[in-house]
Formats: sequence, C-alpha cells, structure tokens
Amino acid sequence: MRISVAHESVYRYDTAASGVIQTLRLTPRNHSGQYVVAWRIDISADCRLEAQEDAFGNIIHAFSANGPLSELRVLAEGMIETQDTAGVVRGAVERFPPSLFLRETALTAADEAIAAYAEQFAIFASGQSMAQSASQDAGSGGLGTAAGDGTLPMLHELLARLHQDIALEPDRPASGACNAEAAAAAFARRRGACQDVAHVFIAAARQLSVPARYVSGYFPAAEGSPGAGHAWAEAYVPNLGWVGFDAAHGFCVTDQHVRVAIGLDAIGAAPIRGAHYGGGPEALEIHLAVSQANSQAQS
Repeated sequence: MRISVAHESVYRYDTAASGVIQTLRLTPRNHSGQYVVAWRIDISADCRLEAQEDAFGNIIHAFSANGPLSELRVLAEGMIETQDTAGVVRGAVERFPPSLFLRETALTAADEAIAAYAEQFAIFASGQSMAQSASQDAGSGGLGTAAGDGTLPMLHELLARLHQDIALEPDRPASGACNAEAAAAAFARRRGACQDVAHVFIAAARQLSVPARYVSGYFPAAEGSPGAGHAWAEAYVPNLGWVGFDAAHGFCVTDQHVRVAIGLDAIGAAPIRGAHYGGGPEALEIHLAVSQANSQAQS
C-alpha cells in the first residue's frame, strides 16, 4: 500500500519570539514492512537542519532559528510504501536488548489498579487457556500462537480488553508529549487519547514482565476527527520479536500504520520537542493529511 503524509505544525506568537530551538522526530525509517519512497522536512525560518540519530535509532533533525518570529511552520511530507506483516516488526534498527523496555517511566508507571488489572491476563501466559485464545489470535492479526509460550495470546487479550474498557477521546489529538497523560490517570478515568491508551498497554505489559515500548507515527484518521498523528505500542514476544498493538483501535498494526519513532514513552518518541525564547505565548495549529494511493485524502 502507498500512503501519502503531509504534516504541518504552525506556531504563532502573540509577541514575536526572539528565537526558537526544536528537535524533530518526523522522519520514518525503512524496515521489512515499510519503505520510504520520498520524504522531506521544510522549515519556514532561515535555519540549518542537522540530521542525526538518537539513542533508539530514530532519525532526528535539530535546528535553531533567530527572530523576530511571529510565525513558524514545520512541514514534514512524503510517500511511504507499506506491507501487512500481521503486526510483526522485522528489519528495524535495534540499539538495545528487549529487557531495556521493561524500564518504568513517569508516564508508564503501573499503579495498584493497573497491576491488578494486568494480573487477570497472566493465565494466558501460563498456557492454561491456549485453545480458547487460538480463535482470538486469528481475529487479532492472524499470528496464531507462533510464540509458543502464551505471551502472544495474553497480549491479544490485553489488547481487546483495553479497547473495550478505555474510551478513545478523538477530540484530544496526539500532538506530542505535551498532551500525553500518565497511564495511571488515563486508566482511572477510563478515557484517553491514543497516546494515553498506548501508555496503559505498555504499563500493563511491563507489569506482566513483557518488554513494551511506545511508537509514534501516522494512521488515516476517521472522517471528521482532528488529525495530529497516531500512537501505539510494540511488545516483545519470544521466538517472534517485536509486535505492534494498536489498543486505540483494538487490533494489531496493519499496512495502514506508518512507523516513525520509538521510545520508552511519548516523551522519548515525541514528533516535536523544543522551546521559544523571548516574545509572548505561542499557539499551535496542526494540519495533517494521511491518504492511501487509491483513496481520497483524510484530515
């Protein structure tokens, strides 16, 4: 499938800013299920983009721009070819062993409520309900029980239950780490944006001793909903590797997902992080269009 992405972030300042510094994680990488046909980043200000990689292997661009700036536009756009791998991620850059992704962060800490919630899924890992889980696996990505130890059916059950138990807030777009809510708070409210649901999934998976990480990227938005990127989780399954779980939608990652950056939580994979100095408060406006080659653009 060919997917086109145009993602523009517009910053406006009440009083012209003296300068801006930002770090961008807006460039997807190739892996076995994803090929970047073309991609570019354009900044409205006169500046130099410095490309490098962060500790997780994400492509990042850093820049600083001097003012006065009353407006700043950051545009990332391109074309990506994707293939359905039933959620399995292969050929991606891996800098750390899976065990690193058991590390807890402030946004993914499991409180007593999440710990108790996660405990009910441990039976699937023990293999006591493997026969019952096989039919669920077939409808949750088609992976079956290839992992062999029950981890995969356990994660599929967690995926399905979280999708039922936590309502998605489409009116609060995933514009980055600044809007992310801690897993415990989102779980207590039983509501959250896609990044919050991903945090709850990660917290519960780690509570079950399954390495899990946060992924930022793109997915065609539902008609009429605000577009500001998407977020999901990846969990490590023995004998299979990393598998993508989109708890906001209730299914494994498909060829409609464009994978951009990974991290321990939303902060580590934030599309844009930075600050301005001088001037007044800033207002952010996001314009996002994600479309398939054979469909109309969706915003």
